[in-house]
Parts: sequence; structure tokens; C-alpha cells
Amino acid sequence: MTAVSGATQAAAPGARLYDRAAELAAVARLSARAAAGSGGVLFVTGSPGEGRTSLLARAAHDFPGTAYRVAAPGHRGPWSAARALFTALAPTPAAGRRALRRARDEGGFGPAVAALVAEAEAEAEPAATLRDGTGVEAVRLGAVGRSPAGRPRPVLICVDDLHLWDAHSRAALAATWREAPGTGSRRPSPVGWLVSAARHHRFPGVQGAETVRLGRLTTAGARALLGDLCPAPPPTPPVVDRLLDEAAGHPGVLAAAVRRLSAAQLTGTAPLPRPAVDEAVLAEVYGGLLDRLPSASRRLLATVAVLALAGRTEVGGPSTGTYGRGGGAGAFPTGGRGARTSADPLEGLVTDGLLCRRDGVLGFHDTFLGRAALASARPTWPARPREAPDTTPRAGNAAAPPVAGAAAPEAAPVVPGAVTSTAPAPDGPTLATAGAASETAPTATGSASRTALARGAGHRADRLGPSAAVRSLSPLVRGRAQLVRGLAALAGGPVMDAHEALLQAAELLRGRAPVEASDARFLAMEAAWAGGDVAGCLAALDGGEEVPGAERDFAEGLSAALTVRLDEARTTLARVVARDGAADDARLLLRAGSAALVLGDTAAAARVHARALARARAERRTALLPRALEQLAYAELRAGRHSRAERTAREGLRAAEATGQHNVAAHQHAVLALVASVSGDGSAVSEHAGRALATAGPHGLVQAATLAEWALARAELGRGLAAQAAARLVPLVRPGPRGGHFALRMLAVPCFVEAAVAAGRTAEAREAADEYGAWAALGVDGPAPAQLARCRALLSDGEGPGYWFGEAVRRHDGCGNDFERARTLLAYGTWLRRRRRPGAARGPLRDALVTFERAAAGGWAEHARSELRATGGASAGASADAAAPRELTPQQQRIARLVARGATNQEVADHLSLSPRTVDHHLRGVFVRLGIRSRVELPGVVGRWDAEREARVER
Repeated sequence: MTAVSGATQAAAPGARLYDRAAELAAVARLSARAAAGSGGVLFVTGSPGEGRTSLLARAAHDFPGTAYRVAAPGHRGPWSAARALFTALAPTPAAGRRALRRARDEGGFGPAVAALVAEAEAEAEPAATLRDGTGVEAVRLGAVGRSPAGRPRPVLICVDDLHLWDAHSRAALAATWREAPGTGSRRPSPVGWLVSAARHHRFPGVQGAETVRLGRLTTAGARALLGDLCPAPPPTPPVVDRLLDEAAGHPGVLAAAVRRLSAAQLTGTAPLPRPAVDEAVLAEVYGGLLDRLPSASRRLLATVAVLALAGRTEVGGPSTGTYGRGGGAGAFPTGGRGARTSADPLEGLVTDGLLCRRDGVLGFHDTFLGRAALASARPTWPARPREAPDTTPRAGNAAAPPVAGAAAPEAAPVVPGAVTSTAPAPDGPTLATAGAASETAPTATGSASRTALARGAGHRADRLGPSAAVRSLSPLVRGRAQLVRGLAALAGGPVMDAHEALLQAAELLRGRAPVEASDARFLAMEAAWAGGDVAGCLAALDGGEEVPGAERDFAEGLSAALTVRLDEARTTLARVVARDGAADDARLLLRAGSAALVLGDTAAAARVHARALARARAERRTALLPRALEQLAYAELRAGRHSRAERTAREGLRAAEATGQHNVAAHQHAVLALVASVSGDGSAVSEHAGRALATAGPHGLVQAATLAEWALARAELGRGLAAQAAARLVPLVRPGPRGGHFALRMLAVPCFVEAAVAAGRTAEAREAADEYGAWAALGVDGPAPAQLARCRALLSDGEGPGYWFGEAVRRHDGCGNDFERARTLLAYGTWLRRRRRPGAARGPLRDALVTFERAAAGGWAEHARSELRATGGASAGASADAAAPRELTPQQQRIARLVARGATNQEVADHLSLSPRTVDHHLRGVFVRLGIRSRVELPGVVGRWDAEREARVER
């Protein structure tokens, strides 16, 4: 018995399926598990018309037990799909209502489905053996009684079009599947779930669930399907070849094209429409999918289709200018990231699989989808005055004249272009109305070209090449197409290519869409910033009247900072931090956080960026989330909070990889490499820096490349490879186009000075320190004065270092970066020890060690520990002598003995009436004073104490 609920695509029970051997084998495995009483879940996904419903119908027909097919209801109110499911399963309406109430109360369908299955076993039907033309044999049992072995009859529930189910029902279904047998649950059940959804739908994570993806048919499979569609009279060979060619193996498109043809056309006595797969066919197959998308997404698909079908034609026309890479005029810590254009619809389409993106280039997984999207949006594209009537014949017109070049759709072409993903992509109305406004241009081929584009690359008129087709569109549409190209490349592509594309968009949109033109300029600035091009940043920020008033403070402040007009920059950017830092808009918060970083207020930047991240999460801004995490990770890194930066960067890396934002991922890898250089994990430094550089090199991400190289140099310095570290840092601190990023050049100087002095490159270190001193005097980086004093201490002779180290420690106390303070203390203590003042060295070294341990800076902590041991203030655990206990306070001795016996911090706290935090604090002091690394070494140390004491007693 097969129960069907809802409107499903017509599919005859037991219909023949072609080229679906793998899918039918997966269905057979599910059926076998259900028959064995273990059940399970099988997901089926595919594009519209690829046969998902037919596969479910065939599975229900062949299933050896009770099979139910349930389609999505016509409306999507809360629990509407669940109601349809239980209506199909229940023997009576009352039972269905009871089951629905139970499912809603329990948040899952499992118990309710089991109860309905048990009720269905009260009926009986005879068993039968079926065989069809495919040679598939199955035993079809009734819904009644039990099998001869006494097990419940197997049940198959075929859920069609899950993407159209309401959210409440989908969530309850997901909870049911996670508890189903074969998915981690031990509860036996004879129920198997066969679930289909559109390709763009993301199935819930279910352990043990299998997923099969339907695809196109082979030529032999499509020919066999066509024979079933046209049994008599059979189509002539030329007609068959034409249909197979244009349908390109898509079963739904082939079937829709055949349904529109008359018998005369199939037999060749009447001409076929050109193309046979035209707008009407694609609307029949893809119209349901497109109609359910938001209007912004539909128009965005159409805009991308213009670019894709135009191939590599330059949509914007001649370049608006070339901007070379500038020098280090104004080194500041971060980019502006103040653009307003919304990337959410674009990122959503990429994440859902409706668009694909490779190296910052957009295209369609399914060429037919692009053509259908463009055809559906065509009536809203701008018309032109005095335009010739659109006399291009529609497909399906028997009298239509032929169009040369009819061919099967090829793999979707992709759109060149790239934009860095370091910009946050804040909100804005720009893409939501792509193609919806009116604009004019003097040409008479606009309508014909749009029709040709909608038909696909294989069906253009001979006189219409890609360039002519694109030029026939209005400047407004071309500008928006360039903006889409830039947003696509924002996730990963050559950033200076993106810079040019976005400036072209700004020029095309100037005076026609001023807000969008401003958005394009801000994005162009982001691309230039990521590429280390100061001149490009300034050119993009010079928007004049295009920049709205709310954006002008940020643009003018950043321009002033880049041209070293700091008093003006502080005034305007401070207004941005005060105004936008109190907003509830994630976009404004990101802009305020960036302004705070430019001002050197890292604490405020981290705080504001954390608020922006919270807003992005609350609003479920999947496109904005990776960029918000990127900026927060960088702000935490600048503030010296390495553990927080690592946690944020790891989350940001996952989010960036999940959404395909490869440039953001490269930046997060660079941050993680810097964090690993602090913790002393050399392998992690190499891995993350390598991944960052692998993307940064071809994409021109100078900022990410500089961070990665800096991380490698700092790791080498931590291992004592000063000469190698200095050689790696030299290009990063030199000005010029072949140097490091202009905003990071000065920040890397203290590290370079330390490595260069140790490597004997004192003259270069002194030159860099002098430039750093002039930069530190500008007041754009809080820790800079303290680090400058440390550099002068390293470069001084005689007793000069003592003064400068003391001055550095004093200045560190007011800047809040504990890690840099600890590095200064370590350098100070090392200098004192080498001056043969071990007693004076122990204090700075112990303070440095404790700070490094709190910051999880393992490599630096080991360095400080070795220096401390060299002073005689603490010895290694392997050589701790009887004097070691005297270095501990009585409380520390008690804690050490309890921990040595195996007590946890909580147990020690309970025993001594302390808090676990106090115990942890004392235990860290024990480690420092004894010169050991962890509690694992304590039993050996305490055992030696006791052995020495017993030896003294015996003597």
C-alpha cells in the first residue's frame, strides 16, 4: 500500500529510471536495513527536474512492506508539513491529530510514528512478488501483522521536497532522524526514511545517514528516456539529435521540451522552435525554484548570468585608471572596512550552491538555472528610448526562423574579477534592486541582445557577440554587474583586479546610483588596502559628492591618516568611534572598530568589534560573520590577547571556509600563525603561515603575507635563529613597493631590532629604530613608546641599557599589553644576568615567566625559565635539591605535596578551604620557583625532598 499526501510531480509507480544504478542501490540498502528492523535515513538531492520525485515513487513501489510518499503541503505555516505527514500515516483523522499533538509536545516524530505504525499492523494484505522491465525484483508485503519471524513489518516513509517544509516540521524531523537506528541510537525500528530536497538545501547532520546526488543522464540514458516520452510515432533522428543536444542530459528539461512539441514537429514535418529549450521550457522546470527565492536573490542571479554568459568581456568598458602600489606614507594598523554594499544575498546563493565561486570568479553549477534566472528578470531590465520592438521569435513558434549556432549548453562560464575579502560587506540596498531601475543609452539592439543572452551562449544571433550584447545594457546595469563581480571576488581573488573592477563600477554608477557608487568606492579602498597600495586607497576614498554624509567622516579621517595629517584624522575618526560605536548596526560597529584601530586604541577596537560580532550572530548574517571574526581576531592580536585571538581566528577560519571566503581564511591563518609563534608551536606556525602565503601570493594579499612572514620570523627568533629571523624581517620593515604592508611595517620593527642586534646587524637595527622613534612620537600605537625604549636599551652600551629597560617597564605599565611587557622584562633580566647580577635578574625573569605562562606563550616561557635557572634562583626539576622547599611559602609547600599525591585543584581547594583560582595561582608560583613545567614533575621533586630529609635524620 502506498499513501500519497500533497501535490507531487507525476510519476507512474514503478516507472523506469535511467542512469540511476547507484541511487537505486542506495535505496536497496535502506530497504534492507528497514526489513532487518534497523531502519535508517537516505538523503537524495538534485536540481529541479532531475528526477527526485520519480526516484521516490520507484522506491515506494519496490519497497517490501508499507511505503508512504509525503510531499510538501501547499502552504508553509507552522507544523503544516507535520500535519500532512500524520494525515498520510494515520488510519483515521483522529489518530493523525493525536499523533501531531504528541509530536509537537515531544519535539520529535519518532514515538508518534511508531504508534501509527503499530496501529497499521492491525490490517492485513497478501504478499506479492513483482518484476518489472529493469529486472529489479522485490517482495511487496502488506501493512498488516508481523513477518514470519515475528518482527514488525518494515515501513518506508518517502519525504519529498524537504526544502519546502516549514521550519518547525523540519526541526522535529531532524530530531527524529538523529535518534533513528543506524544514526547513533540503539532503539530498534523498522522505519526507513527516504528524503529528497533541492540541491541548494542543506540537510541536517545525521550520523550514519547516506546522501546521493542526482545528476545528468548519459546520451544513452537520455535517448532511452526520449523513447519512453515519445513511444509512437517515434521522433525522427534529426529531431532526436536536436533535443538531446539542447537538453544536455537534463531529464526534466528534455521532458518539458517534448511536451511542448506537436506530433508534426516530432516527426519532422513541421519545424522545431529555435531553440527547442527556450524560456518557456526553463520557466516550467526552474520557475518554482526561482519564484520561492527573494527578489534580491533572483535579480542577483540574473546579474551574474549577464556576466557569465558574456564570458570575459569587460562589462565596464575602459578602465577608469591604474593605481600603482604606494610607499609607506602613514603606517597604520588596519584598513577602514567601511563599505555598505550588502554581500548577504550573494554569499547566501554561494553557500546554498546556486552559484559557484572559484578563485574569486562567479559562475553557475547549472547553466540552465542561469538562463532561467536571466529570462525571469528580463521584463524588469531597463528599456531604451526609441528601441526597436522585440521581434525576436519566441521558442515554440512553429514559424520561427532559425537562429544559427543552436547547441547544447556547456559548463557554465565563469566571471573574471576579484575583490579582497577583508572588507565586512555591510548592509545596503544596492544589489536588491539590480536591474530594476530605468536607464537609457543610444542603441537599438537592447531587446534583441537581452533575448539572445537569455537563450544562452549557444543561441545568440550571428551579429551579436558577447561585447555587443553586454554593451547594449544600460550603464546602470553594467555598473551593478561590475559591483557583483567585485563582491564575488571579495571572497577570494587578485585584489588589485578587484580594485579596478570596483572603480569601474563606481564610475558607471556615478550620478545614477550615488549610494551604490559610494559603496563601490569603499570596496575598492578595501581591495587596495589588502594589497598594500596607499595610492589606490586614496584614489578610492576620493569620492567627493558621492560619499553620503554619514560616511564622510570615516572617508575623510582615513584619508587624513594615510597622508599623515594626524590631528585632522583624530578629530574625524574620534567622531566615528563615538557615534557608530554606540550603534546597534553591525556594519556601523565594524566601521567604528576600524576607526579605533587607526587611532591606536586597541582595547576600544576589540570591544566594539566584539559588539559587532554579537550583532552579526544575532541577525544571522552568515556573509558578514567571517569578516567580523577576522577583524575581532586582529584587534585581539594587536591588544596582546593571544588566547582570545586564537579562539576567534579559529571560529573565523571555519566560517570563512564554510562560505568559500578564501581571502578571509588566509588572513585568519596568518593570525593563527602569529599566535602559534607566541605559544612556541613551530609546526603550527609553519602550517598556518604556509596556508596564508599560498593564498596571499597569487591574490596579492600583502597584509596577510606580511603577518605570515612576521610569524615565521618570530618563531625563528624564539628558537635562537636570530640571523635567519633578521633576514626574513628586513623586507618587511623597509619602505617601498617590495616591502611589507604599509600598516604593519612599523609594528614589526621592534622584533627586527631584537633579531638584528643578536645577529650583529647593529647599523640596520639603529636605522630602523630611529624611524620607529619618529613614528612612535605620532601617538598612533599605545605600546610603541615602551617598545621604543626597549629598542634603545638593546642598542645602548655601558649602563645605558639599565636606564632604558627601566623606562620601558615604566611605560609598559600604562599601555596594557602584558605580552610585550613580559618580553621587555625577559630582555632586561637577560641583560642583568650577563652583567653578573643574578640576584637583580631573578625578579624580572620570574615576572616575565609568570606572564608568559598566563598568556600560554610556551616558547617564550621556556626561554625565561632557562634564563632563570642560569641565575641560580630556580633549578630544573631533575636537579631540585633539598634547598628547594625553602624557596616556597608554607602554603605553597602544602599545595605542592597535595598535588604530588594526585589531588586535583578542586580537591586541594576543599582540603585547604581555598578557592580553585587561589590554588591555581599558588601552583603557578610553585612551578616558577622550582623551575618545573607541570604538575607531572611534582611527585619526583617532593620524593627527593623526603629522601634528603630522611638521609639527614639518619646522619
